[in-house]
Amino acid sequence: MNTQTLKGNNWSARKAESIYIVSVENGSRIVEALTDFVKNQNILAGEVTGIGAVREATLRFFNPSTKNYADKTFKEQMEVTNISGNVSETEGKPLLHLHITLGREDYTALAGHLLDATVRGAAEFIFYPLNTRVIKVKNEDIGINLYDFEK
Repeated sequence: MNTQTLKGNNWSARKAESIYIVSVENGSRIVEALTDFVKNQNILAGEVTGIGAVREATLRFFNPSTKNYADKTFKEQMEVTNISGNVSETEGKPLLHLHITLGREDYTALAGHLLDATVRGAAEFIFYPLNTRVIKVKNEDIGINLYDFEK
């Protein structure tokens, strides 16, 4: 059994067969650390799930009428009940597309596209890489990046 620990900028990981178990360090920015991880491990496509806790999170909401995102930052301790998303490539760079559900102290929940969040406590992820390359290209009619299987 391979028990080698992989390390990068604000993350550590272990590979189990083709799957990675990843921990993002307390005080670190999740998207920044996970982007470093996928670059470091050369993951071009795949799925990611995660849980943890954060002290701050910036969520995005896409408005199809204006083709713009509205960003909102929440500065409070919250439980990450789920992060789910995918890995692809756009403009030659890895792209993490993540959605998040956050539990608040009053047991209400926030959810949306994750722009970034700062860990306070733990942040634990499972990456399921795919043995392919998936490219996203901005669809100007809709205003967002979509898979382009012709590329």
